[in-house]
Amino acid sequence: DWAKDKSLRNSTSGRSWMSSHFLKNKTLDFSKIKIAALRMYTCCVERINYDEFFDKCFLPDTLNSWFLIAQLHVWMCLVRMRQEGREGKFMCRYIVHSMWEDVEQRSKIMGVSWVWKEAMKAMTETFYAAIFGYDEGILSDDCVLAAALWRNLFNCQCDDPQQLELMVEYVRKQMQFIDSLDGEDLLLTGEVKWRPLVEENAQSILKVVSPTYNDTGL
Repeated sequence: DWAKDKSLRNSTSGRSWMSSHFLKNKTLDFSKIKIAALRMYTCCVERINYDEFFDKCFLPDTLNSWFLIAQLHVWMCLVRMRQEGREGKFMCRYIVHSMWEDVEQRSKIMGVSWVWKEAMKAMTETFYAAIFGYDEGILSDDCVLAAALWRNLFNCQCDDPQQLELMVEYVRKQMQFIDSLDGEDLLLTGEVKWRPLVEENAQSILKVVSPTYNDTGL
């Protein structure tokens, strides 16, 4: 009995050590994911040519326009990272957290902190409405995606179908490109290199679409 009890104690002690070691490693993993999330958010705001968006889409050079462009790229990252299970969802939350911290700091620098609460409320509503609209658009045809972009990026003020076509193509090619990136690498590094807004041959960077066949193999 004593030997049995000793064996049980050793087994329990071993499991406790392994559990503690596992939890410690998971904590370390999630701390690294936080860093990767911040880096991914940084890619959404520092690797974008905002002047090109202002020019091609006729958007005013304002904090609000900056936010609308940034949130589009944040959304694309969220769509990609949702595919990475629990770790990906955790990363999504921290990307959004990083975005709101950045928006607050930019607002203070630009001297609009006195209306911060109202502005934050409006931006929050705008963000989640945009997320819903973009999600619906990316799963639907180009007309639905164009409508989401017209509402959420152009503020219902775009009369040029070529601008909408440009942005639909941009979102589609970015999503296909991001989807091809390795999930583990994204969780570890958060590195995203965006495709240019305007490209002569955008199709060359898209994933190859496999041919579809009917029941007779044709």
